[in-house]
Parts: sequence; C-alpha cells; structure tokens
Amino acid sequence: MDHHIPLITTLAAAFTLALAFGTLAVRLKMPALVGYLLAGVAIGPFTPGFVADAGLATELAEIGVMLLMFGVGLHFSIDDLMAVRKIAVPGAVLQIAVATALGVALATGWGWDLAAGLIFGLSLSVASTVVLLRALEARGMLDSMNGRIAVGWLVVEDLVMVLVLVLLPAVGELMAGTGGSGGGSVGTGGNAHGALLATLGSALLKVALFIGLMLAVGRKLLPRLLWLVAQTGSRELFRLCVVAAAIGIAVGAAQLFGVSFALGAFFAGMVLRESEFSQQAAEESLPLRDAFAVLFFVSVGMLFDPRVLVEQPLQVLAVVAIIMLGKSLAAALLVLAFRYPLNTSLIVSASLAQIGEFSFILAGLGVALGLMPEAGRTLVLAGAIVSIALNPLLFAAIEPLRRWMQERSPLARRLASSADALGELPMSTEEKYLSGQTVLVGWGRVGRRIAEALDTHGIPYVVVERNRELVERLRADGKAAVAGDGGDAMALIQAHIARAALLVIAVPDTVDVRAALGCAQQLNPALQVMVRLHSEDEARLLADQVNGRIFLGEAELARGMIAEVLQRYGLQDQRRSAMNT
Repeated sequence: MDHHIPLITTLAAAFTLALAFGTLAVRLKMPALVGYLLAGVAIGPFTPGFVADAGLATELAEIGVMLLMFGVGLHFSIDDLMAVRKIAVPGAVLQIAVATALGVALATGWGWDLAAGLIFGLSLSVASTVVLLRALEARGMLDSMNGRIAVGWLVVEDLVMVLVLVLLPAVGELMAGTGGSGGGSVGTGGNAHGALLATLGSALLKVALFIGLMLAVGRKLLPRLLWLVAQTGSRELFRLCVVAAAIGIAVGAAQLFGVSFALGAFFAGMVLRESEFSQQAAEESLPLRDAFAVLFFVSVGMLFDPRVLVEQPLQVLAVVAIIMLGKSLAAALLVLAFRYPLNTSLIVSASLAQIGEFSFILAGLGVALGLMPEAGRTLVLAGAIVSIALNPLLFAAIEPLRRWMQERSPLARRLASSADALGELPMSTEEKYLSGQTVLVGWGRVGRRIAEALDTHGIPYVVVERNRELVERLRADGKAAVAGDGGDAMALIQAHIARAALLVIAVPDTVDVRAALGCAQQLNPALQVMVRLHSEDEARLLADQVNGRIFLGEAELARGMIAEVLQRYGLQDQRRSAMNT
C-alpha cells in the first residue's frame, strides 16, 4: 500500500487540529477562527513536527472561498448590489487609495522603492472575503442594510484587485524596461505604455463581458438548469448540481475571463437566486462551505512564520495599525461623508479591518516579479494573522463604542441628520404624514408588503430607512421617507414619532429594535408598537418594552398555516381561535 498520501494527511491534520484548537479557543471566550489559525501554524513549515502540504491546503481553501461566495450570491440579489452602488463604488475606491498611500509612506520609510511600496500598500487595502462573511453571518447582519453595504464594498474591492493582478505583470515589465537606464528610448517607452494600455483595456473588456454574460445568459440558463435537476427528485443530483455550478463557473470565469474564483462564484450564486430553489441550494451547500472555510484559515496559518513577531515587532505593529486603524478610520469617515448613520460607519469599518486572500496573492505575485522584497510578504502575512484574530473583538466593541460616543459627544448624536436634506421631511410634506400617521422602520421585503397594504387602504405612513438610495427613490415616487437609523432619536423625531399613532419595526436587527423602542417610548409613551423578531429569546427580552404586539417569523407562519388547515376541514371557529392564539 502506498503511504504517500499528502492530500489525506493534510485534510486529517488540518481538521483534527482545527477542532482541537478551535474548541480550546471557544472555551477561552475567543472566536473559533483563532484556533483554526493556530492549527495552521502548528502544521506549517515554521514550527517543529509534522508539516502539511501547503500547496494542497491553499487549493482546498480556494474551494472554501468559492462555496462561501456562492452562498453569499444566493442571498444577495442584483437589486441589492445596485441599491448600494452609490456608496460602495466611490467608498471602496477611495478607501483603497488611502490605505495604499499609507502603505507607500511606510515602505518608503523603510527604504523600499515606489513599486514595492505600491504593491505593499495595495496588499494592505483589501479585506478578506471569508473573514467578512463569517463575521456578518455569525451576527445575523448579512441580510441587513449594513451587511449589504459591506458586501457591496467588498465586491468592488475584489473587482479592483482583479484589475491590479491582471495589470501587475505588464507594469513589472514596463518598470524593468525603463528602470535600468535613466533614459530608455522613446520608442521603447511608447511600446511599453501602449502594451500597458492594451492590457488594461483587455482586462476591463473581459470583466465586463463576464458580468454581462452572467446577467444576460446565466440569469436565464442556470435557474432553468437547477429546476430541471430538481424535477428528477434526486437530492444527490441536486446537491451535485449546486456544487458543480459554484465551482465550475468560478474556475471557468478565472480561466476564460481572468476574474477571481471568488468573484465568479459570487455571480453564479447571484444569478441562481432567481430560481425558486435558491433557498434549498443554499442549505445544500452549507456543510461544504463550513468545512472548506476552516481550511482557508488553516492555510493562512501555515504561511505564517511566528519569528517575525519577535524579530520585527515594530514593523508588524505598524502594518497592523494601517490595517485596523488607518483604513478602518478612512472607511468610517467615508461612510459618514455619504450621510449614513454612525452605526453603519462603525460596522463597515470593522468589516474591513482585516486582510486576507487577495493580499496573499498580490504579495506573492509582487515577490515573484521581483517588485517587492520577501520581507514585504512576511509582514503582509503577519498583518493578516493578527488582524483576522482581532477582528471579532472589533465587532464586539461596536455597540458599546456607539453608545459611549453618543452619550458623551453631541457631534456623534448629530451625525445622522446634520445638514442632510434626506434626514428630515421636506417642508412641503402634507399634514396627514405629520400627525396620526404610521412610522414604518425598514423598507425590506417585510416593510414593502406592509406599505402596500397601507397604500391600499389609504393609511398615511412615513418610512425610516438607512439606505439613502432607497429614500431618494421613495421620495421620487411621492412617499414620505427619512434617511436614518431606526434606533436613532433624531431620525424618529424627523418622522414625527411624537404625534404618530403606530410604530411598525420591520427590520431584522435586534439592536435597532431595542434602540428604536427606547427612543419611541421617551418621545411618545402612549404609542402603539408592532415589532418583527426572529426568536422567542428576543421576544422575551423585549416583551416589557412593547406596548403592542411582537410578531415572530416562524410562529406567525405556523399560526397562519394552522388556521388554513382548520378552514379546509370546515372548522371556522377553531380557525379564528388559531389566528388569535
């Protein structure tokens, strides 16, 4: 029997040690991913004992990235992406520019040239897909507006990095051709610049062609394919179809169009969302996503040389400061500059306060092309390990930090509405929206359906929504709407909550619900309230605060189905009893 089985031994060691270290980390009140990273360090080439195959671990981790981004695409519609484009596109580009400039300044101080500084700074500017999505999923934020902004921001970062990776070899050749002698020939320089422009045009054309093909053809073909496989009644074939779509399209996109695996899988999931079986597809791919996501963190740990923490502590600290403070602060200020609430800016900045897979790829390519020293890649890896390990702590600190800032800073309390035309109702707003109205917090799937019912019966309402693009669209449609956080007193004041008859909270965020209730009760103690929640634990926590009714998603669905079942059997009295239970 051949005992040279690197794939099996790598999987066995990675999963076993990840389980052991992950369990220990959870017992110590730390995130499990810290344990996964330590497991990678333990089986890496820089520590004694067994050394796993780093190449295999990296490839397996790529599968995890594909499946994870595919799952995000299944929950992230094209409309969601377009709804946050006005903040995600300029915000991501400006944040990359700020982080890159900080990296260049730091590298220049170490005596590196401009090319090395640019690659180093770009490596520090892009957040990890896996870390961000795991953090948002763990906190139930993926489907929230803040989560959509963070994911949209990340998609733009990925697109920028795809272009950078495509252009970097051409830039390397240009710099090699002109850097040796102070004055290369005009013809040579012109040819090099022409080649660079041709490469840029080709890269942009390929990315645009891929996205257009997925939206025009894939949007019709893939849901149809999933439907045909589902008709066979075979769960095994359905699961195989989902995995084949995720990995096949990701690899095909990388090979044919030069985009990343992650971006290809994301668009595959986004077009499959059009299928009626998208929820089942997400559930079927979940176990594989979780297993291979663990391998991602293990593979990152394997690349890390712990000696750098002892030999170059100040350099590591400077890198971590750029990742967790510099670019995070830049992202927070940019979000606030676009007139989004303080809570949104804190969540987006925490989401981006780490680096990951694109950083490793870019740093590795820079070293391979001779544009950045090996020390640069080592510091990028050190910054990634430290930032990934500390990132959950930033998320945990968001809510205490927000409360602390708003309690002590008048500026923090004014950020959501100062000098913001969308933060208050226009002077021409009719009186029916200012007294006796319904205040509807959230314009998601639930909020829109409630608004349709109110429109049908002529009941006036004011919408409070964090997404400024949605508020602009609502006002263009003639609806009364205020841009702001439902948990912010200023947003509720602008919606005239003090004279409202009813408050309907339709957002899936418990923190917002709790804050909104506290503000509303202070401004209008007699206000009737209807609240959407997801769990009985949440309902028990807020039961004493709600002067009205709490609606639990699964409980309401079950109650409605029970009533319909009883009606089919002619049990009308029992049906009314079920509806009132």
